[in-house]
Amino acid sequence: MHEPLIGVTTYLEPVARWGVWELPAAVLPSAYPRLVQRSGGLAALLPPDAPARAGQVVARLDGLVIAGGADVDPGLYGAERDFRTGPPAHERDTWEVALLRAAREAGTPVLGICRGMQLLNVALGGTLTQHLDGHAGPFGKAGVLGEHTVTPVPGTLYASLVPDEASVPTYHHQAVDRLAPGLVASAYAADGTVEAVELPGAQWVLGVQWHPEMGDDPRLMRALVDAARTRAGASRSVADRG
Repeated sequence: MHEPLIGVTTYLEPVARWGVWELPAAVLPSAYPRLVQRSGGLAALLPPDAPARAGQVVARLDGLVIAGGADVDPGLYGAERDFRTGPPAHERDTWEVALLRAAREAGTPVLGICRGMQLLNVALGGTLTQHLDGHAGPFGKAGVLGEHTVTPVPGTLYASLVPDEASVPTYHHQAVDRLAPGLVASAYAADGTVEAVELPGAQWVLGVQWHPEMGDDPRLMRALVDAARTRAGASRSVADRG
């Protein structure tokens, strides 16, 4: 059985420490690649690169995951920075927007996680709420995941994968404000926060506000891997006929 290659974007940190080393590093929590692997895919890490190379990278992938991380630069959606918004990660922003656009053009399946969902909305023309309370872990404690329930919207891709209410691991303080043209909301929190978005049509594109890699429910990643496998198989069939 073909194991599809799933690219996962990474942080780019000015200083990281391991062993005796303290150096700039492209890093990613191991839960991301492990979830890809457990779901039947091969994981490839995608550190920030020149945006012009995004098309070449996407052409070698079967699926794409835009991982969580720093706040999206408000300048990308024409807003002034709120004082509670974190420092911008310009290299990540420009690289991941380029990857999303290349994936859109190529029809590559995409899963956006937390920041990844927010950036998907921004890349397609939406905006963000720069701060909301109650989603950043227990009592807002830094570095500690919270948990809350999300409710699927019937008839959506997300609802077909997770048809009932689900309790999800969460840590964020930004969220979708104006939904991008073409995207639809496919799950909500009890307070009305958009918790999942998707792009209707033939291409598999889903974004979730929570962190499935930190939980024990593999359904979303398995669905991405299955979509990537199907697309890769179809591409090979076309190439064989050619």
